[in-house]
Amino acid sequence: MSVTELIERRSRLLGAKAPLFYDKPVHIVRGEGVWLFDADGRRYLDVYNNVPHVGHCHPHVVEALCRQAGKLNVHNRYLDEIILDYAERLTAKFDSSLSMAVFTCTGSEANEVALQMARNWTGGKGVICTNFAYHGNTTAVWELGTVFSGGVSTSPRVRAIPPPDSYRGINGLDGEALADAYADEVKKAIDSLAEAGIKLAGMLVCPIFSAEGLPVVPPGYMAKAVAHVRGAGGLFISDEVQAGFGRTGSHMWGHEVHGVVPDIVTMGKPMGNGHPLAGVVARADILNAFRDRVMYFNTFGGNPVSCAVGMAVLDVLEQEQLMENARDVGIYVIEGLKKLRDRYDLIGDVRGLGLFFGVELVKDRSSKEPATGETGKIVNMMRDRGILMSRIGAYDNVLKMRPPMPFSRENADQLLSALDESLAAV
Repeated sequence: MSVTELIERRSRLLGAKAPLFYDKPVHIVRGEGVWLFDADGRRYLDVYNNVPHVGHCHPHVVEALCRQAGKLNVHNRYLDEIILDYAERLTAKFDSSLSMAVFTCTGSEANEVALQMARNWTGGKGVICTNFAYHGNTTAVWELGTVFSGGVSTSPRVRAIPPPDSYRGINGLDGEALADAYADEVKKAIDSLAEAGIKLAGMLVCPIFSAEGLPVVPPGYMAKAVAHVRGAGGLFISDEVQAGFGRTGSHMWGHEVHGVVPDIVTMGKPMGNGHPLAGVVARADILNAFRDRVMYFNTFGGNPVSCAVGMAVLDVLEQEQLMENARDVGIYVIEGLKKLRDRYDLIGDVRGLGLFFGVELVKDRSSKEPATGETGKIVNMMRDRGILMSRIGAYDNVLKMRPPMPFSRENADQLLSALDESLAAV
């Protein structure tokens, strides 16, 4: 079918406003490594998807899935070793205080379970998130999806705070003073909940603030923010759906970048390399208290096939040294992006952690007026040049680049060259 015919059929069956990427949507039919291929055989460099974390259709992961699917796949109310083997292997990659796991199918479910745990443990209902955050699409976590509601929550039991941003800092502050100013926003949110008679359950944030534009976080901010939350009796929930599994290059988990240990961690997308696998890792006392009061059960969460896939993903991460690759190639890309910043005034700021990059585009570097329209044009121009990426941030003016972990220096050169051409043409 032609692209036009597919769009018409999609609108009829899924709804006219079912979201699609790019002005000219791409009909993808195959994936391999860091590449996606359309129906006409054109190859695209994938600089967007963290779902195929170790590469599209990695043969080791595919083989593990097929092998286990041919042997057994049932829910986890039967005894089975593979879920225990995977839970042991996964929790071993966290601080020793985070020793127990619950498996789900999606990051949305994982965040939902984490909120239930926090509210069960604290007896509170109030939750703090950030402006322009996204944590999933269940009813409970949708209350925290401020990216879709102008940066504020419509729920009386949620308070949204500004994400810590060194580029657009509060009152021109920097360093520790800026960290204190943003941490004070957490304290204000806690006080606001208290004034409304709502007890705090906790704070749920992505530790690298990915949907918010991947800002450079002032040193010390996270420790100060978490101290305020714990001082008020709340828990810190770290959403590692985008930051986890070595994405930052320097650490396995995003919260480790800031030197803090969460009470609860949620994971999703990259955990199964495209297979629906997600989960929660938490302190044993919190999880056991949850189990005592809540008969939580997920039919497909933690099934043998999902756990086999999860094990295979960890195999590839370790055997192919993909975290080390993220660190090496990430540094290389950042250097290239900074060279482009020196050439193009449209680039206001360059930031990144491992294989996750944000390039903020502005109309004027002094005023920092967001170049939202130009950002959209560049995303579509890059698609036309065979590079798939997206945009994020409060003003939709931050180029979002988050490729699969096998992304190489050669791939980086292709990305930088195409971006150079697009910036010159915008």
